[in-house]
Amino acid sequence: MKDWFLALDQRERLFVAAALAFVIFAAAWFGVWEPLNAGHKRAAENVSTWQRSLAELRPMKGQVQASANSRPAATGQNQSLVVIVDNSLRQRGLYGSLQRSQPTPGGNGIRVEFESAAFDDLMLWLGDLHRQFGLRVQSGSFSIASSDSPGRVNSSVTLER
Repeated sequence: MKDWFLALDQRERLFVAAALAFVIFAAAWFGVWEPLNAGHKRAAENVSTWQRSLAELRPMKGQVQASANSRPAATGQNQSLVVIVDNSLRQRGLYGSLQRSQPTPGGNGIRVEFESAAFDDLMLWLGDLHRQFGLRVQSGSFSIASSDSPGRVNSSVTLER
């Protein structure tokens, strides 16, 4: 390779060296700089989205704290958890997102799974259950349903008396 390069005329060597410098620059630009820059832009957009979401949720902080401090009503203590969940889901319009509900092994709880449920309605439903029936969230998991439907989540929630 070295012999080939040295065998070239001065003008050809200059042209090959310039082409090599261009290839190295292009490889560095598209192989290193562009992926790093794209990742930085995505991270900045995510931070901006989270900041907007936080700003929208801050006014609700007082409402959540007030409802958490309020004493839950004792109504429905003799009703089955399955009946309570079924009726309250229908009232909130979440019944169509329900995948399954099953009592927990201890008998004093129920596990409810949703697919593509409206997050806001789901949170309001959990607040209703706490205020009206004294049910508390023992555990829960939430994930984004799809990027095509913002505000919708897949969820699994375990509630207990």
